[in-house]
Amino acid sequence: MIPELDWPARLAAAALALGVVALHGWRAASKDRREYRRFRRYRSTARRQAAMRRWLLESFLLLGGSAVVVLALVHPVVAPLLRAAQALPGVGAVRDALGSGFGIGALAGAVLGLIAVTVIGIRSARREGGVVMIGDIAALLPRNRPELALGAGLSINAGVVEELLFRLAMPALLVLVTGEPLSAFLLSALLFGLLHAYQGPVGVAGATAIGLVLTVVYVLSGSILLVIVLHLLLDLRTLVLIPATVYGVHRVPGSVRMPPVLRPLPPPAAVDAPAEAAPTGTPRAPTP
Repeated sequence: MIPELDWPARLAAAALALGVVALHGWRAASKDRREYRRFRRYRSTARRQAAMRRWLLESFLLLGGSAVVVLALVHPVVAPLLRAAQALPGVGAVRDALGSGFGIGALAGAVLGLIAVTVIGIRSARREGGVVMIGDIAALLPRNRPELALGAGLSINAGVVEELLFRLAMPALLVLVTGEPLSAFLLSALLFGLLHAYQGPVGVAGATAIGLVLTVVYVLSGSILLVIVLHLLLDLRTLVLIPATVYGVHRVPGSVRMPPVLRPLPPPAAVDAPAEAAPTGTPRAPTP
């Protein structure tokens, strides 16, 4: 059962929740958006790599640090919150229908689904000259081997620290304020989506939807490890697998300067013709 708090304790929980939301909300709405706009203008891979290393460290320290601090304070609430969410009308019936092997089945299904979607996306991208992205993330795609390694690091870090914060820590803190599990999980998923404000409205909507799906998987399976694995696999697909298989960036050394955007080679008959504009948010293959 979720513990009942007196008003002073509830106000303290609300103040901590507002502090965490203010910290990460300000970073997402101001600092991250400003830095990402600057990042999109970088021509030098050295500057891109420096920015990616800084983001990796800041994410680990700030998001991971927030998760550790909040979990240290509210960890006794995590298990009761999960049980309360699983006791919501309809959730228990779904869990019973899925059976005790849901976690393993969900992981296997998600891996197979990601493989299928990725294969389809790669074949489509090779035919059409680019991958259509949800949100403004084309500039994040690695352009050479060192950036590919940093993309893997960012993916793994995000899968771990973001799930610890937004699927474990924040819902357990928010439920002390709201008093019931559904709003706590929904608010945390919304905050997860807003963390991606630098990707624009479409990116926020997409991240929120992914956060809600991961929340449902966590509640149904009861396994935070499962959603961590699903999250990092999804990010690895975007920041490692797609750039390597579609654009071959694993074969590109980390030169001092790289092209500002990923562009495909024009067909031989159209070498002297003006290039058509690429669809918004569609990355292109690297120019040799």
